[in-house]
Amino acid sequence: MTLKLIIGNRVYSSWSLRGWLAVKQSGLHFDEVLVPLFDENWDDRKREDDLAPSAGKVPILWDDDVVIWDSLAIIDYLADKVGRDRYWPKDDVARGMARSMAAEMHSGYMALRRKCPMNTRKNFKDITVSAETRADAIRILQTWAEARSRFGKQGPYLFGTFSAADIMLAPVVTRFVTYGFTLPGFAQSYVDTMMAHPWMEEWYAGAAEESWMIQRIEDMFPS
Repeated sequence: MTLKLIIGNRVYSSWSLRGWLAVKQSGLHFDEVLVPLFDENWDDRKREDDLAPSAGKVPILWDDDVVIWDSLAIIDYLADKVGRDRYWPKDDVARGMARSMAAEMHSGYMALRRKCPMNTRKNFKDITVSAETRADAIRILQTWAEARSRFGKQGPYLFGTFSAADIMLAPVVTRFVTYGFTLPGFAQSYVDTMMAHPWMEEWYAGAAEESWMIQRIEDMFPS
């Protein structure tokens, strides 16, 4: 059976981006199903069979009768199917750091996530962010700097080659672009590399075709 990945709006759904990149990284064929989030039909839609196991959380990966509805769990599940080395650095020390960065992203940086939600259709300038949001950004840049300096010599991504760490941090890249963060040179180079990745370009192209709006996000920083 072909894998089926259910995602939310590409413009806004950071977790959907992670799940989608994870399945792309697997090399396996998959069907993609997009469901608009929080529209007038959302309460009914999230109770449908494909969405019910996750209570409407996206992304959701279906593999025959197996269902996985968390981005990091999707990475782990697919790594079991196609091999850990496709997602994580081979070196034990690098892999330990990559897993820690992915887990910290999964559970942390709440100020950045809440105050600067993903929105691929906007590019703000001169946004003033809170001290808590700035602290999250600084912590992220610190981990990026360490990963690049210690393990990034074999390529332009955090651990050289594209990995689960890049997948989990991809929505942060979009936020740094959307909200006009001023970044040190190494971080701007990494952001540019990520934004030029063919899968990121494909995601943005799909997002540009969407007409659905989540107004509370659109209204956070009026143009």
